Order: sequence, then structure tokens, then C-alpha cells
Amino acid sequence: MAISLPSLLTPQNPSPSPLKSHRRSPVINRKWRIGASSAAPGVDLGTLEAAIAKKDSDAVKGALDQLGEIGWAKKWSSQPYVSRRMTTLRELTSLGIKNAENLAIPSVRNDAAFLFTVVGTTGFLGVLAGQLPGDWGFFVPYLVGSISLVVLAVGSVSPGLLQAAIGGFSTFFPDYQERIARHEAAHFLVAYLTGLPILGYSLDIGKEHVNLIDDRLQKLIYSGQLDAKELDRLAVVSMAGLAAEGLKYDKVVGQSADLFSLQRFINRSKPPIGKEQQQNLTRWAVLFGASLLKTNATTHEALMAAMSKKASVLECIKAIESAS
Repeated sequence: MAISLPSLLTPQNPSPSPLKSHRRSPVINRKWRIGASSAAPGVDLGTLEAAIAKKDSDAVKGALDQLGEIGWAKKWSSQPYVSRRMTTLRELTSLGIKNAENLAIPSVRNDAAFLFTVVGTTGFLGVLAGQLPGDWGFFVPYLVGSISLVVLAVGSVSPGLLQAAIGGFSTFFPDYQERIARHEAAHFLVAYLTGLPILGYSLDIGKEHVNLIDDRLQKLIYSGQLDAKELDRLAVVSMAGLAAEGLKYDKVVGQSADLFSLQRFINRSKPPIGKEQQQNLTRWAVLFGASLLKTNATTHEALMAAMSKKASVLECIKAIESAS
């Protein structure tokens, strides 16, 4: 239940003096006009908006905690901690994850499609160029055919350039933009539900990410002091995008960066965990993340729609809280 802004500003023991009451009234009205949100009538989101603008994770958490106390940010940090347990591939399949046994295998769909297109196109053009008269029919096919070699050479010398080209080519897949939105919205939503502040995000090609900076967690990561509880939470957030794709598509495409992030967190945790425990942590995190996404499917879709329109972080939070 939302509490209106005027009731928050009214003192618990109001003075009987008419003069003080008269002077306080204009202040209340002015703050109402500035702080009230059309998506949340009577609730001041100015503090949260300012904290997000300053990229201050502690201030964002504090503002959301206060909004949660007055009943507006009901979904913020609403997921209680659940420690990891042994998880099987059958559980992932039963939940609806497609091809669960292949989730951790990096996808080469976009890479293969790009290289096949380059080789196929240059080969076809080379055959056509061979029909040119005279010496043109001899030299042009060689020049066209060398394009494939140049692409491979660029990939060997500067993989980043080749990856950028593959990323641009990937936009031709009809599901590409929807995949990105679904993937990043899953990171955003699960982080929000587990109490990690979001300070920014991007769906731009090659820059897809959700900024989940938390000062306290950063210190633990840098010092290699992540405990089991924080590792579990970060694992669920890291695997949320993979889980979202696994629930929707037969093949997951965007898992490489997520798996890298998870491994980084594992390497910074204490006590260290073995390979079998790491595999189980990954499976459990996918299972738990997928469960949260299925439970909050309507909210996930609403957040996807907002992020696809490049909504601000505050607008995305409003979309989460207003979704039924």
C-alpha cells in the first residue's frame, strides 16, 4: 500500500499553532509537484532518480529500501536467500529449459553463419568473375577469392574487429534483438529481485550489458573474499540471461560472457570450490534464475518492452513495480 507524500512530510506531533501549519502547507505542495511520479502518485522518486544519476549504488539501495518500507518497491529485494543444492540436468529440463545438456557450450551460430556467408558469397562471385573476357576473367576471381583470406587474417591479428563484424552481421537474424532484450532484462530483473542495485544498461550491439555495481561486493571481489552466500546470489544473476534464453529458444547464443563472469566470481570466492561444485553451482544458478523468471514472467515481459524502448533505469524500475 503506497503512502502519500504529504503524510510522510507531516510531523507525528503537529503543532497546534495555526501559523506553523500555514507555513508548512506551501512546502508540502511544492514537494508534491516536484517529487510525485505519474506512475506512482503520491510517492517521491526524486531521491532514487538522483542516486541513479550519480551512479551511487549505496544511495540507490537506500532509496529503494525506503520505497520498499512505504509499500511502493514491493519487488525490490523480495527474493529471500536460498542456498545452493545439488541440481540435475533433469530438473532443468522439467522446468522448461531446452537442451539443458548444451547450455554451457559456447554457441558458434553467429560466427559460422558469418564465415559461411563470406566464403559462399566470395566463391559465387569468383565463379561469375571467371566469365569475364580476357585477363579480367583470370585476375578478378583471385582478387575476390582473397577476401576470405583477408577476413581470416584480420580475425587472427585483431579478433575484436572480426567480432564487431560478426555482431553487426548477427542483426540479420530475426530473433537477434529480441534475444538481447530478453537476455539483458533477465539480468536486470533477477538482480532487482535479489537486492542488487542497477545503475545502467545497454542493448547496443557489442555493448550489451547491465551495470550491477555494488561497492561492498566490488571490494569483496577485488580482495577475493566472496563468501558462499554472495557467490550464490551473483551466480543466479550471472546465469539469468542464459536461463531466459534457455526457456525460450532451442539454442542459447549469449552465454559466453555470462559464463566468464561466473568463473571470475568463483575464482574470487573463499573457500575455493572444486570443479564438480562449480558445475553444480552453474546448474543450480540456471535453475533458480529460470524459476524466478517463470514466476515473474509478466514482469519480465514488461521490463523487456521498456528496455527495448531504451527507457531509463528509473522507468525500468517503474515497469517492474507496476507489472501485475
